[in-house]
Amino acid sequence: MYKVTIINDDVETVIHSPHANELKLESGTIKKEINKIDSFNITFFLNNPAYGNLKPFKTLINVLNTKTGKHEFEGRILNPSGSMDDDGLVTYDYECEGELGYLHDSQQKHREFRGTPEELMIDLLTYHNSQVEDYKKFEPGIVEVTTSTDNLYIYTSAESTTFEEISDKILDRVGGELSIRKENGVRYLDVLERIGENKQTQIKIAKNLRSISQSVDPTDIITRLTPLGTRVKSENEGATDASEARLTIESVNNGVPYIDRIDLIEEFGIQGGSVTWDDVTLPSILLTRGQDWINNQKIVLYQYEITALDLSLIGLDIDNFNIGNSHQVINPIMNIDENLRIIGETTDINNPQKAILKFGDKFKSLNDYQADANKSAKKVVELERVVEGQSQRLASIQQELDTVDQAVEDINQAITDADLPALEDAIANLNQAVSDLTDAVDTIPDYDVATQTTDGLMSAIDKTKLDGLQNYSNATITTDGLMAKEDKSKLDLITVVNAINLDDLKAKLDLITVVNAIDLDQLEQRVSALENP
Repeated sequence: MYKVTIINDDVETVIHSPHANELKLESGTIKKEINKIDSFNITFFLNNPAYGNLKPFKTLINVLNTKTGKHEFEGRILNPSGSMDDDGLVTYDYECEGELGYLHDSQQKHREFRGTPEELMIDLLTYHNSQVEDYKKFEPGIVEVTTSTDNLYIYTSAESTTFEEISDKILDRVGGELSIRKENGVRYLDVLERIGENKQTQIKIAKNLRSISQSVDPTDIITRLTPLGTRVKSENEGATDASEARLTIESVNNGVPYIDRIDLIEEFGIQGGSVTWDDVTLPSILLTRGQDWINNQKIVLYQYEITALDLSLIGLDIDNFNIGNSHQVINPIMNIDENLRIIGETTDINNPQKAILKFGDKFKSLNDYQADANKSAKKVVELERVVEGQSQRLASIQQELDTVDQAVEDINQAITDADLPALEDAIANLNQAVSDLTDAVDTIPDYDVATQTTDGLMSAIDKTKLDGLQNYSNATITTDGLMAKEDKSKLDLITVVNAINLDDLKAKLDLITVVNAIDLDQLEQRVSALENP
């Protein structure tokens, strides 16, 4: 049923035959998961043609389903290993990765991007294709996902691969599921709302269900919710957004800032948490939003691992099992009777009828949590860079203002000394200084304040994530917080340095207007008359 072929320099070699009693791999297991890179693990003996012909990253490998005519796996060889048992039997094991792994072979660049998710996908893949060999290229395909405004404002990083940027900037922020599609020899990468379909084939006891196990993840449940609304303006004029309080429900909830789900508290105990709605300005509306959220939250995540017989292989079912498809799962003993979606699939090419399927919600592994933590750390670093850049721009403006002050002083001195050539030079210097100041002001980006629903200095999604961070305190000049206390002191110093008296600046500019209005010929005649009475 499965034919496995390796390719070296366009030369194909079969290492597993679909026919009985012919060349076989000792084992071959394909693993697939939504938005993950497929893997294929193989084991073979010394007499297999694969021996000595597998080169990591260079040898391509594919698995053809001869029954459907479709490739179940296409990719490349990765890590090799070998072993010998106590009978002297030597086996070789190789791990292979799917085509999405090619997106790890290119680094993206630092860029400021404003546009739709589809335009971002085009930019990312175009830059990827400019760096890699032809067989690793992807053409931008269908992009079904978008935001409420159909617009993204993000920065891409030269520290990330193309796959990491697609995952972070599109899948995590906007949603969607990756799907590789091939037409006329061209490989397209689609971002679909959902891959797979709802199928009619049931999975149930006494038919095709061999075993089932259930896992439960209640770690994200909130039994005591603190709803938070818009920021409340602080009486302290120097307060920043980060130090301002938020609207709460105390005034309309008997002085209590939180909402309890008694039934959930009895089941799981008190599990506190907060949700923020930046657009809510009335406590009564905030209370309604909070009650709706806690009543409709998904209490726990369920996942099922099922071993089922794929009866479509022998014509007893119309549907086979594919990742993304949904099937009705029936097990009266475990009180399960619902439509569940396949989120992961493991196929043994030597026993294809015994598929191992993962149904239900996608759980986060320890690696996923660590990856999320690393992303949060990177975002803090990016914000620090933005602050540093703004500080440098402010320092540049201050330097230009100092130049203007010096030019005004030179004009005043030239008038006092009645030195006409010096006065003309001073006016020219002042005009140049004003021009430089205008250019410096124009370089300051026009950022709006970001909310959880509106992009600004950061995206609305990043704003929501940062609002959810509870491990950082506000920095002061004596204690570390979101930034180091030394950096806080520097920022406070910048605020003092840039305290400009606009009235004084206007008076100086008025003086420039007066000086420019002087008739220099008439002034020269008066000075000459004074020198030669």
